[in-house]
Amino acid sequence: MTSSVSISLQWLAHGAGLPLPHVQTALSAGADLCAAVPEGEPLVLAPGARALVPCGFAMALPPGYEAQVRPRSGLAAKHGITVLNAPGTIDADYRGEVKVILVNLGTEPFAIARGERVAQMIVAPVVQPVFAVVETLDETERGTGGFGSTGR
Repeated sequence: MTSSVSISLQWLAHGAGLPLPHVQTALSAGADLCAAVPEGEPLVLAPGARALVPCGFAMALPPGYEAQVRPRSGLAAKHGITVLNAPGTIDADYRGEVKVILVNLGTEPFAIARGERVAQMIVAPVVQPVFAVVETLDETERGTGGFGSTGR
């Protein structure tokens, strides 16, 4: 079973004509984000380079939600293009343009054309933690082991 949440979206001038973020299949979790680069002027990412790719819209997430920006698996597997701070978080109180930090980990330059799907956005509920200082923590089987302590 899937559920939905209403999100207000405002197109910016350079995003006009692009498709709304949308899921590709009925059970997809992520809505694709498209590049709002100028028509006929692709953004070329050289190997090792990174760029802030505009998506051409701002949005208002409802309180209690966040949006996570994640890589598209096809771009990562085929071209080495990924989201640098994955997952990037968009907070409910942010009203600026949605942008994606892409990096080219591949060996060839990669051209990003207007309207190309560059990342996916997952909208998720947020639980804000309340921290309590204690003298000791409860014991677990794992204990303080971390960073590979359970094997390869």
